[in-house]
Amino acid sequence: MSTPPPTPSLATLTRPWHDFLDISALSLPLSFSESTFRIRKNLHFFRFNYTLITLIILFFSLIYHPFSIITFLIILAAWLYLYLLRAEPLLLFNWVFDEWIVLIFLCLITFVGLVLTRVWWNVFVACLIGGVVACVHGALRAPEEGDDMESPYGPLLSVVDSPRGGYSPV
Repeated sequence: MSTPPPTPSLATLTRPWHDFLDISALSLPLSFSESTFRIRKNLHFFRFNYTLITLIILFFSLIYHPFSIITFLIILAAWLYLYLLRAEPLLLFNWVFDEWIVLIFLCLITFVGLVLTRVWWNVFVACLIGGVVACVHGALRAPEEGDDMESPYGPLLSVVDSPRGGYSPV
């Protein structure tokens, strides 16, 4: 009988904050396609950092609704335990629940919590602000060296040293 893999802790899933907040890694993208490439790469690489920032924004949007904060902390704990940090299927009363059933159940509980606490608009705006913050940071932060070759324009962009390219002024 093999032992299940250990559940990863949140500290191991987040990337180092000094890498996330490194000002020297920020630069303007050269094109729209490069900015979408950066957003996609950084959203994947820093997904838990962006999630924590969005949750902090959500917490501050609910600061005047203490019952809602308590409700959403309970729902967040359920999401973390039942879905995000589980490596094996959920076993409850000798029944194995599929990942999709757990996901649908948690979405239903989250929706009921939003309706009962009447703060769905605050949550929507907070998540929208968190998404904008993540996309702006993702577009401005250049991926690590070696990642630029995965861009469809990687070979072209590696030659370009400046936004003007190799042209000299006349």
